[in-house]
Amino acid sequence: MMKYRCPLCKQALLLKERTWYCPDNHRFDCAKEGYVNLLPVQKKRSKDPGDNKEMMFARREFLNKGHYQLLSDRVNELALQHAHGAKAGLDIGCGEGYYSHRLYDAMSEEMNFSLQGLDISKSALKYASKRYSDISFCVASAFEMPFADESFDLMLRIYAPSLDEELRRVAKKESILITASAGKNHHFALKELIYEKPTPHITESSKIAGFELLHRENLESTLVLSEGIEITHFLNMTPYSWKLTDEQKAKLVKNGLKCELDFKIEVFKAI
Repeated sequence: MMKYRCPLCKQALLLKERTWYCPDNHRFDCAKEGYVNLLPVQKKRSKDPGDNKEMMFARREFLNKGHYQLLSDRVNELALQHAHGAKAGLDIGCGEGYYSHRLYDAMSEEMNFSLQGLDISKSALKYASKRYSDISFCVASAFEMPFADESFDLMLRIYAPSLDEELRRVAKKESILITASAGKNHHFALKELIYEKPTPHITESSKIAGFELLHRENLESTLVLSEGIEITHFLNMTPYSWKLTDEQKAKLVKNGLKCELDFKIEVFKAI
C-alpha cells in the first residue's frame, strides 16, 4: 500500500477504514472511486485546478484510440531496460491514467511492481481510479508532492511541469526518471496554420538538478486523422483549440488532419 505524508504538517499518514490521518489529526477521506485528495483547499490556485473537463474527455478519447501508443510503448521499453527491478513507481501528471496503466502492465509482467499516479485534476482521477484499480491515485501538486523522501525507484513525467528539487527529494538514489516532451517538429503543420513565422520547439537536452542524463532520443512519426470526431478530440485536448479559428477547425474536420509527431524522450538517473 502506498504511504503518504500529510500535505499540511509533513508527518506520515495512516489509513483507517477509508480515511488517511496524521498524528495532528489532519484527515483526508478516500473518494468512492478510490483516490485520495491530498490537495488542501488553502493550496489550490483555483476552485477546480487542472485541465477542464472538455480537455480531459478529449484526451481520454484520443489516447484510448491508440494514436500515441508508440510513445507509451517506447517509454515502457526504456523503463524495462533502465529500471528493471524497480518496485515503486510514480507517474507525475498522470491524468486519466493512459500511460500509467500501460506502464504498470508492462512492469508487472516482469517484477513485483506498484505504481502511484499523481495529478492536480480531481476529474481526471475519478476516471483513472474507477478504471485502473491496481494503481493508487492521489490529487496533489507536482510542486509539493505528498510522499516521503526517497520513495520511488522509477518515475515517469509526460508533458507535466514539476520542480527539480521535488523530483530529487522523492527519488531514491540511482532511481530512474523518464520524461517526454515536445521534440523540434512536434505538430509543426498545425503551428504553420496559427503563426506567420512558426518556430520549432527547443531541441537541447534537458537538465534536471540532482539527475544525470543517461539517454536521449527523438521518436518521430506522422499523425493522420480522417474521422471528424477524432480530429475534434485531438484539437480539444491541446491549446490549438484556442488558437485556431472556427473556420480553420471546420476545414480540418472536413478535409482531414496530418501533422508531425516528434517526442523528445529522456532517461535520467538520480545522483
